[in-house]
Amino acid sequence: MSRAAAARADGAAARVHDAYDRIDAVDRPEVWITLRDRDAVLAEAEAVDPTLPLAGLLFAVKDNIDVAGLPTTAAARSYAYEPTVDATAVARLRAAGAVVVGKTNLDQFATGLVGTRSPFGAVRNAWDPSRISGGSSSGSATAAALGIVDFALGTDTAGSGRVPAALNHLVGVKPTKGIVPNTGVVPACRSQDCVTVFAPGLDRARTVAELMAGPDGRDPLAREDLALADLPAVPRIAIPLPAQLEGLAPGWADAFGSAVDRFRALGHEVVEVDIAPLLDAAALLYDGAFVAERYAAVGAHIDAHRDLVGDDLDPTVAAIVLGGATPTAAELFADQERLDALGAAGRIALEGTTALLTPTTTWHPTLAEVAADPVGANSRMGRYTNFANLLDMASIAVPAGFVDGLPFGVMLTGPAFTDRRLAALAAAFAAPTVDLLVVGAHLRDQPLNGQLVAAGGTFVREARTASDYRLYALDTVPPKPGLVRTPSDAGTGGIAGELWRLPAAGFGTFVAALPAPMAIGTVTLADGSDVTGFTVESHAVEGAEDITHHGGWRTYREHTVGGRS
Repeated sequence: MSRAAAARADGAAARVHDAYDRIDAVDRPEVWITLRDRDAVLAEAEAVDPTLPLAGLLFAVKDNIDVAGLPTTAAARSYAYEPTVDATAVARLRAAGAVVVGKTNLDQFATGLVGTRSPFGAVRNAWDPSRISGGSSSGSATAAALGIVDFALGTDTAGSGRVPAALNHLVGVKPTKGIVPNTGVVPACRSQDCVTVFAPGLDRARTVAELMAGPDGRDPLAREDLALADLPAVPRIAIPLPAQLEGLAPGWADAFGSAVDRFRALGHEVVEVDIAPLLDAAALLYDGAFVAERYAAVGAHIDAHRDLVGDDLDPTVAAIVLGGATPTAAELFADQERLDALGAAGRIALEGTTALLTPTTTWHPTLAEVAADPVGANSRMGRYTNFANLLDMASIAVPAGFVDGLPFGVMLTGPAFTDRRLAALAAAFAAPTVDLLVVGAHLRDQPLNGQLVAAGGTFVREARTASDYRLYALDTVPPKPGLVRTPSDAGTGGIAGELWRLPAAGFGTFVAALPAPMAIGTVTLADGSDVTGFTVESHAVEGAEDITHHGGWRTYREHTVGGRS
């Protein structure tokens, strides 16, 4: 093996070990329904062709999407089967070099937007474990938000690929229906389902979505992407009327107003639009005859296993699905006619606009609030998401800051095949970002990490410096280390740290408040890439304790004060 090939294999191995170490550290067993053996993932990762577009990336798969050799349960043990081939979406990503870590938990049969309707446990939010992750793609979103995987697959019928993104500070890409084939996906509502992507950043999320796209000759609803990408010189952004934004969680209306102002600052025109036809269409997904499609998908299984309701079969999900046996064909055709009329009215309302901007969801309840009112709490989640698939629209959910320390997200929605147009708008909204290496008190679970979060930072991955850096314990309050490059000393093995991604504006504010002797400079990582990172003025390490042999700040602190300041 050449030296370069050996280095790439070492990098793949390190990423796998980081992922499994992270799984142990976060202690979130409810995220996973099936987790692959570390050695199997390691062997697959080391064998990947490094020239492939997703080489070195790990991903998680919602457990209603087939992965060959792993059971598909849709969060019901009684439903489980073991596929012999990957779903089309999974196969395409593996062919591009990505490696599956495991299958993730979900609201059973992808019925819900809360992430609590599963016999495998309620999935807790990545930022606040007392709150919901959002669903139904709960485990996938949380695995990505916790930094275990580089991206994750979900599905979306009513908002399941967007609501969890908003609640976990992720990008959620819901493509136009049919662009990504649903071959190998357990249907929730066959005519409305979409395979979706969760990722910390827009570029990665869109890359993954593009690699999954295109008919596969097996899904009869798959279609070619028309790729309507060009933006007008002055994009026109529609927003709901003020009355249609009532009932948001405290502080969310102001956060949405800030997002609107950001689009105005970009030179976009913003217009208020009456979206009543869209909201009325959204109500049809669960309150009308369209729920019959859920019964057609899995109703026979639940009907045949009524004795398992309350045990293996979630009672709320069972009630919703079995209720789908009641509507008549006449009622379904009547609702279809009403949907057609509402869709036409919605298109007229949005005529001349480039995209609709809304909050992604309306609130972020606690696990206890959902347990007290499982149906009512869930119904509040889908106000701005439920209509998109019914009306054949594309959508992207993007982070838009924090409210009271919890993520807040907005969503761009447009006609079918405007996926790339929405991505361009989202990229402008997200603005330039800076990747920052932190090695001390700004690490996760350390006392100054909140400064990164307040600046809009998002954890990207574990990282290690090149081998010619040394670390010193500084006499500061709170305790901090100083990172110094020593070109003549290349035997340290590198210093452990974390990469965080900050918006350029947040990075500027963060750096402006940085106290001496800390400094920002260029740091070379073990893979040879250069990033912005924390360094220290050289005089500050004179007489300071050299702690390089510990390999990183956390290990040093564990040996001194139990890992916390």
